[in-house]
Amino acid sequence: MEQQNYQYNESPSYVQQGAVSKRFFGNVFLWMFVALALSSVSAYFLASSPVILQYLIGEKGFTILGYIAIFAPVGLVFLMGSAMNRLSYPALIGVFLLYSILTGVMLSFILLIYATTSIAICFLAACAIFGVMAVMGYTTNVDLSKFGPILMAGVIGLIIISVVNMFLQSDSLGYILGFIGVAIFTALTAYKVQEIKRIGQGLDEEGNTISTEDSNKLALMGALSLYITFINLFLSLLRIFGDRR
Repeated sequence: MEQQNYQYNESPSYVQQGAVSKRFFGNVFLWMFVALALSSVSAYFLASSPVILQYLIGEKGFTILGYIAIFAPVGLVFLMGSAMNRLSYPALIGVFLLYSILTGVMLSFILLIYATTSIAICFLAACAIFGVMAVMGYTTNVDLSKFGPILMAGVIGLIIISVVNMFLQSDSLGYILGFIGVAIFTALTAYKVQEIKRIGQGLDEEGNTISTEDSNKLALMGALSLYITFINLFLSLLRIFGDRR
């Protein structure tokens, strides 16, 4: 009886299944870490440069340049969100890097208010919380999308109350907002990571129907979303546990 040999040939689609998703997810976190590094260097450099700071903070408070440094990142976020499809990938990278640097300028003002030890402890705590929730968001089988509208409504409410408190100058209200912020941005981390994971899985299913440039743009926007969530988590922890100078 003749022995027949069967050879199993893996199809390219089988071998590459999940490769696009993993690469996309890796790019998201790579760009997030780049943004954090740029912001950290920018914040430290500016906080250590009194000569430059005097152009941003005068005797009566923030100068015009200071207000521009505070509000410019908000405008850049809207620019990236609204013009993502019109901007080329290199242009989107440029806006993203500029946003990271200007956010570092804004954070340098925080370094002047809080003690260095408090900043370091809160930053490490934010990293730990973010890491745990990112893993949970990536591995959980629970659909977190239903919590999205609730969390976004919480973010909007937090922003409105924070703006009001800028005029009230209530330390008690700021302390309470810190706890609310930690709760919202902790949950938002898991929600956003799961959302990014699903976008990556969608890219796997679409195959070659989406261009590499569009995929890279989506990764950059995902990094921006996670970066903003992390920064707000860090600032919320500072509101609670930060010791002022």
